[in-house]
Amino acid sequence: MRKLFGTDGIRGIANIHPMTTDIAMKIGRAVAYMFKNRRGRHPRILIGKDTRLSCYMLENALAAGICSMGVDVLLLGPMPTPAIAFLTTNMRSDAGVVISASHNLFQDNGIKLFSGEGFKLPDELEEQIEELMDSEVLIESQPTGQDVGKAFRIDDAPGRYIVFVKNTFPKDLALDGLKIVLDCAHGATYKVAPAVFEELGAEVIKLGVSPNGTNINYRCGAIYPELMQKAVGEHNADIGIALDGDGDRVIVVDEKGSVVDGDHIMAICAYDMIDRGKLNSNTVVATVMSNMGLEVALENKGGRLIQTQVGDRYVVETMRRAGYNFGGEQSGHLVFLDYITTGDGILAALQLLAVMQKKERPLSELAGIMASFPQVLHNVRVREKKTVDEIAGLKELQDQLKKDLKRRGRILIRPSGTEPVIRIMVEGENEERIHAMAMTIGNHVESVCGV
Repeated sequence: MRKLFGTDGIRGIANIHPMTTDIAMKIGRAVAYMFKNRRGRHPRILIGKDTRLSCYMLENALAAGICSMGVDVLLLGPMPTPAIAFLTTNMRSDAGVVISASHNLFQDNGIKLFSGEGFKLPDELEEQIEELMDSEVLIESQPTGQDVGKAFRIDDAPGRYIVFVKNTFPKDLALDGLKIVLDCAHGATYKVAPAVFEELGAEVIKLGVSPNGTNINYRCGAIYPELMQKAVGEHNADIGIALDGDGDRVIVVDEKGSVVDGDHIMAICAYDMIDRGKLNSNTVVATVMSNMGLEVALENKGGRLIQTQVGDRYVVETMRRAGYNFGGEQSGHLVFLDYITTGDGILAALQLLAVMQKKERPLSELAGIMASFPQVLHNVRVREKKTVDEIAGLKELQDQLKKDLKRRGRILIRPSGTEPVIRIMVEGENEERIHAMAMTIGNHVESVCGV
């Protein structure tokens, strides 16, 4: 069982275990050892980061660990997570590392790992890395003299990614005439995202593009769309686009100020892909958190939905196994596997904008193809991570409430993979009823193991 890695890498409060420089150096050494002999030439590993203050210390610790194992480091600076996935393959690197806590506030940080093929590592490889971190094998394998690694700064990384992501937009279309509110959450996309949309012809009203190390995700970005909603109204914009701190997720707002989440974006893009014969097996892969309305919408178009456990990498693993090419999460992680190996907020927004431009219809009309079932999300902070079975009486309560819902709703209770939180989702036809159920479950969790 993994002790450090969760659903999306390692995450925690910076400078407190496990997000310490000591752990970062050990991860660097273990990753370098694992990947150094896979390409038959001098190995190199990319490191990218978001805009958090603590990224400086963790970047240096990771680089030191990697270099100590005879592997070179290519430092990309602040770059979106999907850019690291793309550049790892584009620059023929052995692995890629991202220092980011995604949508969390600045005091947290995290480490995500990509293979040389640009995919997040499966559970078994993360387990091997944890085993290697304190292994004598690393000490015995440390090179000396001229065989230690070097670190290089790659200054043209943003330009490489901008060109790539722009090339995913149809050549016969442009964004001329569109007014876009763009919220970069003071995060890793603050330079590249505005450039992409502006170079394709849009008028861009920029929000969240002044990072100072401590304001990432603070009342802005994909987890706080209210700022974007207000700006769309004030500027009479055609669409609002909000990215999270590391740029791998997107939430949008239509011209009327209504939020369009990942499920609706998947429905819109899937309909277009089905029409063009581009959706493999007419199948979308999503997690169990997706709204039941997405499944209904796809069935109405002759498509189908396959669900996985929570985590975009599990979506990708299912897609790769079965040959599917599109999937994502309600939270806005959207994976267009024909273009890239992981969730990419900028790329996903471009695919949505392409549908709008081709159809010549506003986003509010396009989003009408899916009707969401009422869904209540409730988070309870706990003293330590626990499963449903480990919280006394919770399984019995869940089973009873499921009987009350019958087949017209769902209850999903799970521990967060990134923080000490129990996440509760209740879905059904009556919003007042499911809200009461979610609060009943939440109160029970708090009484047993709440902070």
